Amino acid sequence: MEQDLLWRGGVFLGLFALFAGLEPLAPRRARSLSRGRRWPTNLGITLLNTLALRGLAIVLPLLAIGAALDAEAQGWGLLNRVDWPGWVDLVLAVLILDLAIWAQHLVTHKVPLFWRFHRVHHADRDMDVTTGFRFHPVEILASMGLKIGLVYLLGPSALAVLVFEILLSGTALFNHSNLALPGGLDRVVRLVLVTPDMHRVHHSIHREEHDSNYGFCLSVWDRIFRTHVPQPKAGHDAMTVGLEWQDERPARLSWALGLPFRR
Repeated sequence: MEQDLLWRGGVFLGLFALFAGLEPLAPRRARSLSRGRRWPTNLGITLLNTLALRGLAIVLPLLAIGAALDAEAQGWGLLNRVDWPGWVDLVLAVLILDLAIWAQHLVTHKVPLFWRFHRVHHADRDMDVTTGFRFHPVEILASMGLKIGLVYLLGPSALAVLVFEILLSGTALFNHSNLALPGGLDRVVRLVLVTPDMHRVHHSIHREEHDSNYGFCLSVWDRIFRTHVPQPKAGHDAMTVGLEWQDERPARLSWALGLPFRR
């Protein structure tokens, strides 16, 4: 368990440093608020989420990777009942887990109670690498609970869960980054992965646009389920990112944490 934390933490910090360093060199959009104004709140939320998950690990020590080890030991879950090659199990597990995260994301937009918490993520007026982990602690804990339940039902290997979690966190940092990809490269990459331009549509102030492009890692689900919107109507430079609070309130930690509990 400690080794998986080192792997995930190392990849996360490395990719965060990479994208944070590239953003000023090739920015896709001008910022509404400076990093100094937004980042303390987004990083503060990240710290609270880390502490919340550590607290959950005291009550429920398994979390996702531990749940995979326990399911394997007990013989629980679909993939623990079939004798397929390891690489097949890994690919299937990653695909199914990614589809589940896509579906969970869609539900957070469609169910009013869940949207109250998820809009903390969408209220950020700029989209950059720190937006990729700006989620309310309640949403993070609920998401982990869902993931644990799915791991017990599916029975993926601990390696598959580790690979998926690294992919999920890495692609979330990538597709939230304020990074300008050449148009041709964007078109090729988004055939498989969600790109910053594709995901930026999802952060539009307009409901019909932020209710689209739910993918975090693989882009295929939005095309299959017809929720893919290729570009924002106003264009990436002119579009408004965020929700109705187009002032400095979303950059305040206390405001962001209290948002789900306001009318």
